[in-house]
Amino acid sequence: MIWSLAGSAALLTALGVPIFAALLAGVVLTLVLVTPLPLLTLQQILFGGLDVYALLAIPFFVFAGELMARSGIADRLLAFVEALFGRVPGALGVAAIGGSALIGTICGSSAAAVAAVGRTMHGRLVEAGYGVRRSVGLITAGGAIDIVIPPSIAMILYGVAAEQSIPRLFIAGILPGLLIAALMAAYVTVVARWRGIPTTGSFDPARLWRATRAAILALAMPVFVLTGIYGGFFSPTEAGGFAAAYAILVGVFAYRTLGMAELLDAAGRAAVLTAKIMIVVAAASAISWLLTVQGVPQAMTEAVTQAGLSPLGFLVLVNLLLLAVGCVLDPTSSILVLAPLLAPIAAGLGIDPTHFGVVMTVNLAIGMFTPPFGLNIFVAQAVTAVPAAVIWRGIVPFLAVQLVALAIITAVPELSLLLTRTMN
Repeated sequence: MIWSLAGSAALLTALGVPIFAALLAGVVLTLVLVTPLPLLTLQQILFGGLDVYALLAIPFFVFAGELMARSGIADRLLAFVEALFGRVPGALGVAAIGGSALIGTICGSSAAAVAAVGRTMHGRLVEAGYGVRRSVGLITAGGAIDIVIPPSIAMILYGVAAEQSIPRLFIAGILPGLLIAALMAAYVTVVARWRGIPTTGSFDPARLWRATRAAILALAMPVFVLTGIYGGFFSPTEAGGFAAAYAILVGVFAYRTLGMAELLDAAGRAAVLTAKIMIVVAAASAISWLLTVQGVPQAMTEAVTQAGLSPLGFLVLVNLLLLAVGCVLDPTSSILVLAPLLAPIAAGLGIDPTHFGVVMTVNLAIGMFTPPFGLNIFVAQAVTAVPAAVIWRGIVPFLAVQLVALAIITAVPELSLLLTRTMN
């Protein structure tokens, strides 16, 4: 069964077939050649895989991200972060990283963060002395933080695929996301001192106050969303709807940067992106169902148990696997295909499912900017017009920094689980 399912899907993907079509082709081939099940079963599984309430959060957060890009929210957040750091060495680079993290608290989209920060900060970073290569590398890698910081679309998908609490996953991602941002900021500060990059100005309380007033509505958005979720006022799905409605109100009535044309265009783009995600969800749910019916997860769990792997040893192997997968597949496909397989094994070894979800998310976040097919690389290339080869060289030091963060997150489960204790 493995050759017909995985082999055909891998071959078709290598030939350039869209991932959802490659996955479905593998399922159809396996149903026809290996199992006695009728093809009619596939239709039921595809629709059943989408009939999950939590998945409704995805179009809302995608729409909120599109609105944020058009309403000026991202620019105001970046101005606030830049004013906050003042005379810190490498302040402009640190501001770009902080801006990426703040944008992640609104839409959970890595590509949106790269586009917003790249459009606003790339030219200024180059002029400040960071150089084209280092500037674009910082922006490309910084967007990966958004997948870890809640609300995270990747964590919503993991929660659905592994049947875990999405609010618990959200809160578990806060400290790991901040760790990644802090390590990247520390690296930028060290490089700025070493290369003698001048600061962008002194800390000015008046400037910070003006930037805070300009960004206060944008800053309030993640506060309202996360407070609503953990205060029990609404579910993550309802939080997505609130985020989209809030972005509309701010963009139309407060900032007056959104008109009907912009709203319709944002809705159209959000619908297209949501459809791309959902068709992969449907295809991956068919694979998960087929593997479960054939007893593959149970066989893998038994094999790993008999091999005598320790929990940490298993996580190291998973890291290596996911880092390799992340180079060629997007996080949506990777999570939906691998989470149903790997999560039961992790649970059987005594690994907390929430911690495992964070480890998996961080791995695939790194894959977002890892050559040759990391999505952030293509977004950065489109926004900055920098050749891909230059971007690849620029991300190398930031890749090393995030691998250090991954090692810490993997080896120290409490970093992911500490804040979840407040939910008990």
